[in-house]
Amino acid sequence: MAMDLSKHPCFNKDAKGSCARVHLPVAPKCNIQCNYCNRKYDCVNESRPGVTSSVLTPHQAMLYMEKVMEAEKRVTVVGIAGPGDPMANARETLETMRLIKKRWPDMILCLSSNGLQLPEHVDELAEIGVSHVTVTVNAVDPEIAAKIYSWARIGKVLYRGEEAARILLERQKESIRLLKAKDIIVKVNTIVMPGINDHHVEEIARTMKEMGVNLLNCMALIPNKETKFELVPEPSKARIEEIRAMAEQYLPQMRHCQRCRADAVGLLEKDCSKEFSGLLASCAAAPAPVDASRPYVAVASMEGMLVNMHLGEAGLFQIWGEDEAGGYKLVENRPAPPTGGGPRRWYDLAKALKDCRAVLVSGVGDTPQAILEEEGVKVVAMSGFISQGLDAVFKTGDINKLRAKGGGGCKMGKCSGGGEGC
Repeated sequence: MAMDLSKHPCFNKDAKGSCARVHLPVAPKCNIQCNYCNRKYDCVNESRPGVTSSVLTPHQAMLYMEKVMEAEKRVTVVGIAGPGDPMANARETLETMRLIKKRWPDMILCLSSNGLQLPEHVDELAEIGVSHVTVTVNAVDPEIAAKIYSWARIGKVLYRGEEAARILLERQKESIRLLKAKDIIVKVNTIVMPGINDHHVEEIARTMKEMGVNLLNCMALIPNKETKFELVPEPSKARIEEIRAMAEQYLPQMRHCQRCRADAVGLLEKDCSKEFSGLLASCAAAPAPVDASRPYVAVASMEGMLVNMHLGEAGLFQIWGEDEAGGYKLVENRPAPPTGGGPRRWYDLAKALKDCRAVLVSGVGDTPQAILEEEGVKVVAMSGFISQGLDAVFKTGDINKLRAKGGGGCKMGKCSGGGEGC
């Protein structure tokens, strides 16, 4: 792949006034906890990384892009940068990028990641045609990194302290090595935190140069409320420029960064995310395309009127379909797989519900939800009447208003996510 920076405004400042970018917020989950990051991402009035007013599915992202491209003809770049980490949402990220590349073959694709789960996807990113990747590296010393991150999660394993920092740094270096082997352009973002890592940026720059990184972006910490670093002061502009001048001995510096939102759209210096927020919200409510092979919806209900059973507590599921009059009919009651067996139970349930596009429950654990959705069954944790849930799935596509208070997570006794309940 030839290195072409000309139409990416983040990598080429001369393009910032003529080439626009769009960030698609399809990646809500994150796999690390940074001590400067507040995960309350649903906000239209803040302008900082990790913030968005809505989250999209890949299908909704395509609807949104079609409308954005009609309104903004200067878009040359589509990026995925959150609101979580793209590689913690690899399925959604990769599917979205494939759809974008198929529809707009000349579009530059980029993503921004912490690098923790990036290595296993580099081959596929290169095959899709991703040309630019940003990796956030805040330290190259585990002792310093341990002050910056509370934890890191890979799969079901949670790491803390220096162990988490060491694993993250190893994965970041592996990510960069693999990306450069594929001739992918790599930018490193470093958040400068006074008293934490500001004395360490030179070592980061030196190490990144040795690894073949193309560009370094030294960014001032923005203290966020309700974080461990909320009282750490923001470095002055003079201090940031001093650090950039020092780091420039090793790598070219990005000085025109606008700290884009996860739903940024438009030119770097004239962001239009607020103007497009209504469109984004309407696309986020768009129903999924109908899969003819999945005409039904499964429901966990005690009495057949309300959605009031947790996934793991349901011994059977009501199977509902549409009738000829535009209403709904109960097709059958279908038994659930027996309890126990760990994740296998949820794969068996997905197989039993292979003709269902969704399952309505009052609560669900992370593991069964991930498995069912991986197998094509949308899990809707909600409270209310069955008819309301069926309307949302079959007609409006807007399930957000039905979600159970507290997010629908399963916290009850045996329903702990370990395979016995949900």
